[in-house]
Order: sequence, then structure tokens, then C-alpha cells
Amino acid sequence: MSERRIGVYICYCGGNISDYVDCERVQDAIKHEEGVVVAKTTMFACSDAAQQEMIDDIREQKLDAMVVASCSPTLHLFTFRGVAERAGLNPYLYVQVNLREQCSWAHTDVPEKATEKAVHMVKAGIAKARLTEPLQKTRIDTVPRALVVGAGISGLRAALALSDLGISVYVAEKTDKIGGRVAEMGRMYPHDRRGSELIANLVEEAQKRENVQIYTQAELTEKSGSVGDFTVKLNVKGESIPLNVGAIIVTTGFNSYQPADGEYAYGTDGVLTLPEFKQLLDQCEGDLTYRGKPVGNVSYIYCVGSRGSSQKENPNDYCSRYCCNAAMHASSIAHDLSPGLHQFHLFRDIRTYGKYELLYQEARRKGALFIKFDDDEPPRVEKSNGCFRILVKDVLTNGEELDIESDLVVLVTAMEPRPNQPLNDVLKLPLGLDGFFKEIHPKLRPVETVIDGVFIAGTAQAPRNSAESVASALAATSKSAALLKKGYVELEPLIAVVDKQACTWCDKCVESCPYSAIGKIGSGEKEVAEINAAVCKGCGCCVPACPQGALGVRGYTDRQIRAMIDAMEARNG
Repeated sequence: MSERRIGVYICYCGGNISDYVDCERVQDAIKHEEGVVVAKTTMFACSDAAQQEMIDDIREQKLDAMVVASCSPTLHLFTFRGVAERAGLNPYLYVQVNLREQCSWAHTDVPEKATEKAVHMVKAGIAKARLTEPLQKTRIDTVPRALVVGAGISGLRAALALSDLGISVYVAEKTDKIGGRVAEMGRMYPHDRRGSELIANLVEEAQKRENVQIYTQAELTEKSGSVGDFTVKLNVKGESIPLNVGAIIVTTGFNSYQPADGEYAYGTDGVLTLPEFKQLLDQCEGDLTYRGKPVGNVSYIYCVGSRGSSQKENPNDYCSRYCCNAAMHASSIAHDLSPGLHQFHLFRDIRTYGKYELLYQEARRKGALFIKFDDDEPPRVEKSNGCFRILVKDVLTNGEELDIESDLVVLVTAMEPRPNQPLNDVLKLPLGLDGFFKEIHPKLRPVETVIDGVFIAGTAQAPRNSAESVASALAATSKSAALLKKGYVELEPLIAVVDKQACTWCDKCVESCPYSAIGKIGSGEKEVAEINAAVCKGCGCCVPACPQGALGVRGYTDRQIRAMIDAMEARNG
């Protein structure tokens, strides 16, 4: 191979890197490395000006590889691959070195050592770049049909949007009812429309569409194929129905947190969860009553089941987002029913974000009292003489203990991930630490999963309100329609490869593959492993499992990894 011509660009990241790493020293240390013909520092490598400078260098200096030492590849890998492509360079001749998360931010207290480490990291990136080869994406034709799993507000809205774009849609709902939790709701915020009416309108519209088919009592039981061309099976009331779809959108919803017996006196008559209280409000036509008795005082206790506040094992550490807004809205409805009602909100923090702050202001204008308690001293609920006593220390009055009498206690409960193990076994979707389905990146790829062609939306992904759920459903629709309407998809070439000479077919690789991407074929007089390029994610799990060393991953070959290790071990010049 002729000597490589590599361009290296070291990013300041606006000080995120350069405040702790001496970028000029890194530049001086690597500018004479084998193959390096351009070595530069830049304030923001991702800026338009810096990208254009790279394009000019690739063309003028005839670069055949490029290294950018900046932030996480999660953020800008595709940015700089795009730079390479616009300059006429194969995008897989580009290498990114993560100096921010893996160096500068990790060693803010030892800048000298951080700089030394940065030099080794960039040299390792250059060593890898010297061994890069141009790779080509795999192209697969797509079918213009989609499967939506879950027929709540997110699933129905996604189905209608796909239908509008000319894509046929199958909707699989596990239960015998369409609409999910929203179908059971009365007045909702911020539009104050009834949830049952919203769902009825969506269902009516779906029934008009010839290209929308809704199955109830249906579960996804099998999936094969790949993005753009999945073969799936639904178990519909005991009957197996095969379908061919190009994309799958998962909108399976959430569970409402169920307090433990005795948690804030839950289980005692008159202690309700927020969903139960909302149902009570929806049933009242005049003054607020409970079991035929008028209600004069209501106390709300926030963060029940959220932010670690739970008497159960493994409590939910996350904030459920929607709860504060929902409680404020319920409080407003309760006041409208009974203008003389006294309402007490016992909270750790109020998080009525964005425009929903108006709900908080409205509740205060209607006379609700807000009492902040310390995380370590939650309220104590007791029942005495037919009413509840709530003892709570008010942080805002220097810990003064208040004794509040209430006819009802409302526990503002969390959203929880819905158990979906059978579905997880079929789709193999990753879960976050919170138990909800996990996207690739919350900002850059917010509805995409590591399984190409499978998208997530609504509260299956995270706690959110109905408007946010619909927004994410439309985002998933947009992403899936973009690949289906195009007629084909291009898949990453960074996948596993088999050395057929070395392979003896022991099936260890099959056992190790989490994506079922490896099969068996004949090769001459023996059987060897074969990689399904459309399914393989290039995770590399199969590589160490092979006792013959017959497997590797394109773009991360043994030669490249060893060269990087050697470069990291070498002393700085």
C-alpha cells in the first residue's frame, strides 16, 4: 500500500477540551506521525467554517484518510462522515477520537496528564486511519407497509399519519379495547377536552381508511427479516396472521404506579391515587362528593413512586414529568365543582414546566395552598375520627410542623414502564435504566432504536403527557415514512465478516449473537458461518466467541485494534 495521506484536526470544543488539554502540544506531537500531511487545531470542528476547511484540505492535499479529535462519536460521527462524502472521500476512511468525554472531562484536575493521554489517543486514531479501507453500504428494497404495536393515542395518531402518506398500516392492540388509558379519561389538559372524545374521533377516522387495519387481542409473536422488509406474525384471538412490513413503531404505553399497602395510608378508604381521583371528578356532576358525602378538604402528596420516594424495593429514581401538571389540572377541576373546597399540595418540588406553569398559577389563584416538605421527612398520614390527619414539616416556614385535616388524600403517582418481556424477546429492544424502551440518542435520534426499522414513541419510551406522546408518534412516523417512501435503505457496512478458510462451524458464534444475524451455509466440502448483512449490527460479540479466530468486524479489524494499542503504548516523541 502506498503511503497514506492523513489529515488530523484537533478541536478546542470551545474550551471543553482546550481548558484541560494543551491542543497545540498535541498538534506538535502528532504532526510528524507516519502518513500525516495536515495537522490543525480548530475552535469548533463541527462549525460550518471548520467543515469547509476540511473539505478544502481533502481536495487540495489529496487526503485519503481523516482523523478528528473532538467529542463523542455519538454526537458528530455522521457529521464528519458527511464532510468526507462532500469532499469525495469514502466516509469510512474517517476516524473520530473522543478527547472530550474520554480525556479532558475525565481529567480536569491533571491537565498535564490529560495532554499526555490526548497525544496517545490521537496517535492511536492515526494508527487506525492508516489501516482504514473504503467500505460500501448495503442497499435493501423496502415495502410500503408498517406495523404499529399498541392502539393508544400515540399508536392511533401514528397510524393515521402513515395512512396520510400512502403507507398501509397494521395496528396490533393487545387488549380488546382501542384507545389505551386516554380512552378512559375525562377532561384533560391543556385543551380541556375529554380523552374519550379524542379517541373516538381517532377511531372514527381510522375506520374510514382502507389502508388501516386494526387488530384487537393481538400480540406480536415472531419477527424475521430486516429493516424495510420484516416478516412478522401476530397472534390474533388464537389465530396466527403473517404480515410483511417495512417498519415497526412500538407504542405500548405505561403502567400507573400502584402504592404499597400502607404507603401514605394507601389501602385505607379515602386515600386515592391520582388516576382514581380523576375518575371520581369525572363522575361528579355537582359538588365534589366521595361515597355520598361532601368533600371539604383534599390533600395531595406528590412524587409517590417517583424520584426514589417509595416504600417498595427498587424505587423509581426518575421524575415522571406529567404528575405535577396532572395534579394541578385535577385541583382546578375540583375547585370548579366545589368552589369552597380547601386544597393542600404537599410537594418536594413543583415541575410544571413550560406553558404548564399556567396550571400552577391557576391553582394558586383558586386558593390552593402549597407546602414543601424535605425529601428525608415525608408527610405522615393517619386516620382519626373519620378524617385524615396529615403531619408535615413545612420547609418554607423553617420546618414548622403542620397538622392538616382532610376528607380525601390524593397520592400523585408515577408512570412506570409496562412489562413487555414477550415483546422484548421478539424485537430485542434495549431498555434504559428506568425500564422504558431506550432510543439511540435523546436529541439526535430520539425515536430510533438500535434495531434498524424499529421505532419507539409515546409513554413506552418515557413518562410524558398526551401532547408529547403524539409529538413523538409523529416523529416516529416521519422517520419510518422517510425510509419506506424512498423505496430502499442503506445499511452500515461495519458488520461482522467470516474467514471461511478458518471457520469449522462450531456454532459458538450463533449462541453469542444477540440479533440472530448468523446462519450456516455450505462452502465446498464443509459448512461455515454466514453473516446476514441486513441484520448484523457489528457489535462484535461473535468475535471473541470463535475458537478459530474466524470472525472479525469491518472497520475494527484485529490489525487496526493492535495498531491502536501499539500506538497508545509507545512513548511520546
